[in-house]
Amino acid sequence: MSAGARAPPRVAWTGRAFLLVAAGASLGLLAVALRSPLPLFLGVPLLLAPISSGLFLPREGLRARLEWSETGTGRAVRVTGRLLLDPPVSASQLYPRFDWPEPLRPVAPPTLAPVGAELRFAAQMDVPFPCVVELGLPDLLWRDPLGLVELPVAVEGSTLPVERYPPELHRLGTVNLRRTTTLPGEIRSNAIGGTGEFHAIRRAAPTDTVRRINWRATARAGELIANDYRLERTGDLVILVDARPTSSGPARDALLLALSRAAAVGVAAGFLDAKSRVGVGVFGEFLDAVPLGSGRRQRFRIRSLLRESKLTESPGPAERLAISMRQYFPPGVLTLLLSPMAEEEQLLLLPHLRRRGYPVIVVSPSPVPLLIPPEATRREDRLARRLMNLDRRRRIAEVWKEAPTVDWTDYWALGQLVALLRHPSRRGGAS
Repeated sequence: MSAGARAPPRVAWTGRAFLLVAAGASLGLLAVALRSPLPLFLGVPLLLAPISSGLFLPREGLRARLEWSETGTGRAVRVTGRLLLDPPVSASQLYPRFDWPEPLRPVAPPTLAPVGAELRFAAQMDVPFPCVVELGLPDLLWRDPLGLVELPVAVEGSTLPVERYPPELHRLGTVNLRRTTTLPGEIRSNAIGGTGEFHAIRRAAPTDTVRRINWRATARAGELIANDYRLERTGDLVILVDARPTSSGPARDALLLALSRAAAVGVAAGFLDAKSRVGVGVFGEFLDAVPLGSGRRQRFRIRSLLRESKLTESPGPAERLAISMRQYFPPGVLTLLLSPMAEEEQLLLLPHLRRRGYPVIVVSPSPVPLLIPPEATRREDRLARRLMNLDRRRRIAEVWKEAPTVDWTDYWALGQLVALLRHPSRRGGAS
């Protein structure tokens, strides 16, 4: 999240001001035509009103500091915050305009409550499917009491991330990764770090925090002594997102990519909380990757890469991806592939990855609910949905021949993925 401010443009007249000027000019022309001063007496106040409204303008440039947060679970998103004006003026003359990105859908207009120089607001939204989006700074206008002149206000603050993914992904911290490096999931990591099981003591370094200092050993030795811990990590995981277009169309491809991003963020968060190393790759024309890592910085890198990922216009071949994987990730690491598997070229990813030593589990967001919404009840829609589901089952069966697969049809449920990661077996057929 990056903080910033919007530079305010010049003062502008509202449509109401232009109407008053037009009405005043019309009355002036009418006075000339009738040779009567009465219309002129009525028109002069209308002409002077927009000019006199400038007297209400603040003498200094207005700035506002934005503080906001989001709450809610599942499909419900509630955004609350406040705008603090500097210099302090009445917040009742502020008019914010929010730009809600897809798929956030406002349930009702935002509620505004001015309190002195502070404007409090709240907005309730519905999210039809999992997503990872970022709310940008709102546009803010100040208007005079008559609504004739408006002055844009510079807004300072940070963007607000909104993340929604299936709740089952919170249980991934209890899953031991069985397929990783040499002895998958059965050996403890030999890496040393700042958390985990006690390993040894050593002379403290300038970078050690106060929590790592062993004060009893320090008192005995007469110098600072720090603790070392063996990192508790059961395995590594690579999350691979397919950002290439399909025959479903750009709009639906964008929704499918949004689902893949949300699932990738949820899976990464679950395993990073369990101190596992996680890496992420986004494959469009080329592979953009975050190598294996853990901790808060790794979480930030992964989220930044996934938020910035977009559909590519020139899809790269599957073999290019498999070759590029060796540049970022060692062979043998369990790879979770998020792809709609709607094209033959996407299916070719699996044998190429397997030949280069990457065991794969596939999560395939189904395009069928996007093509024909579940609420469609017409006979033609039901028949088309049934045919699409039959074709989808055939495609998933082909994918299962190459790797264990989860057919993601209910976008708010991924319990099948959790079960598959606990028991990664190639038997069982299409899910």
